[in-house]
Amino acid sequence: MEKLTKQVQFWLCASIILLSLIGCDRLIGNSGNVVERVSDGDTLVVRDTNGQNVTVRFACVDAPEVAHSNREKQSRRSSDRNQFTWGVRAQERVRELVRQGGDRVNLNITDSDRYGRRVAEVRLRDGTLVQEVLVQEGLAKVYRPYLNKCPSRNLVQQAEAEARQQRLGVWGDSRFVNPWEYRSFNKIAK
Repeated sequence: MEKLTKQVQFWLCASIILLSLIGCDRLIGNSGNVVERVSDGDTLVVRDTNGQNVTVRFACVDAPEVAHSNREKQSRRSSDRNQFTWGVRAQERVRELVRQGGDRVNLNITDSDRYGRRVAEVRLRDGTLVQEVLVQEGLAKVYRPYLNKCPSRNLVQQAEAEARQQRLGVWGDSRFVNPWEYRSFNKIAK
């Protein structure tokens, strides 16, 4: 009888521990901000703790532009098509990373920009820095004008040096125009 009681106690304790771990996993799994939309290769919209949508611009990097207007989508200029092709690739990669992270991200907000967006380092639940992945794969470039506000500047600079050396992504495209130069040129052209 005493042996049976000890077995029941053992299995009861094991069940409680197992159920606790499952519950903890669910709680931990729900941490972070829910991603509502991936706007482009360096911008997300997340739901904050108050249920409000907040636009988040990635700190440290600048990704190629995506076409927003019908005019841009129908452009026949090779510079536009090139920029938008890379922009869509970056956007799709961010979507893929967000899906892998369970549609949640953790933000380290470093600033806000002139458009009212939060500027943040964006990490997946496993700690992966989204900006580092994009730069590593040649789908974004380090944005040096604001690098002093980037806590992970060394990581992204190292990732960019490796991508450049291996000619990955935009580094292997001799026709690619840096996003900040592309935007500047198009402001003048309009």
